[in-house]
Amino acid sequence: MLYAFELSGEHAVLPVKEVYACLSMEGLTFREHAFYDQCLIVDIEGEGVAAKLRFIAGRLAMSHYILKVVGICDVEAEQIIEMCDSSDLSGHLSEDQTYVVRAKRAKHHGDVKREFIEGRLGGSIYRKGFRANMKEPDVTFRLIMTNKAVLGSLVATVDRGDYEHRAPHKKPFFYPGVLMPRVARALVNISQIRSDEVFFDPFSGTAGILVEGGLIGAHVIGIEVRRKISHGAKMNLDEYNAEYSLLVGDACRVSLKDSCVDAIVTDPPYGRSAAIRAESLHHLYTDSFAEMYRVLKAGKLAVVVSEMKVVEFAEKAGFTVVDIFTQKVHKSLTRTFTVLRKN
Repeated sequence: MLYAFELSGEHAVLPVKEVYACLSMEGLTFREHAFYDQCLIVDIEGEGVAAKLRFIAGRLAMSHYILKVVGICDVEAEQIIEMCDSSDLSGHLSEDQTYVVRAKRAKHHGDVKREFIEGRLGGSIYRKGFRANMKEPDVTFRLIMTNKAVLGSLVATVDRGDYEHRAPHKKPFFYPGVLMPRVARALVNISQIRSDEVFFDPFSGTAGILVEGGLIGAHVIGIEVRRKISHGAKMNLDEYNAEYSLLVGDACRVSLKDSCVDAIVTDPPYGRSAAIRAESLHHLYTDSFAEMYRVLKAGKLAVVVSEMKVVEFAEKAGFTVVDIFTQKVHKSLTRTFTVLRKN
């Protein structure tokens, strides 16, 4: 069965990586069917798929909606109506249910007017014998107009408003240069941490990453060398009722036992500060990667954010590189995300 993930479009790669990590974590069998601008189509097999997708929607940060696909065609009004006319909606809508149709055009794809196509699609479904309800429908059909027109019934909605409420400057303690909550949550999801597992950030800073790990139900552990920042991190974690442990200490000498954490996501210092010279940065990365490898359980993942290549440090520590992708933040800053596995 085909399912569509309507992506946020704020990053070219990160939303897709996040979706695939969550599908894998839930044990779903899937393969990519198509990838359009802001729309990922995935063929998913198995029992209870809809329930698992609703659970996944509660974790996702870089998607808007998840749809069960009715059909896919070119972005032409007559083709869209013909597709709907010829589609069997029995797997989407029952006789006693009402419906509404909503349409969205991704960026500047096509010239079909949203209000026009909503009305035409609504009429097509009405002629099949179903009743519309504009205010409180049982089923919402959603048309995404991107490189193709994708029509589907709504399975789940991602609540992205909460991420805005957790913007760094809105938290009790703020320090510049931190990841935005949506990026932090996407990385937490890519680490495939589950609720009730142990999640670790050895460069925890103001706890932006730890907050996102705590909100999905993990027990989070952070290390921060600066006492003032650690106190601020505690304020932020308390604000969101996280189950946490915070240590003031050195990421190069972690006071945790071997193989005790289930996932790591971290954003270490890059050396922009004059206080971190090249030789000390090399030492910091070499020793902290060795410590991350030591405390992580076998077969588990670590996700590292950096401005520099870290493959040399990771492989020297014993990690296997699973994936590398980048995000251009602005003209002078490109972030690299490196996903690692402890064998």
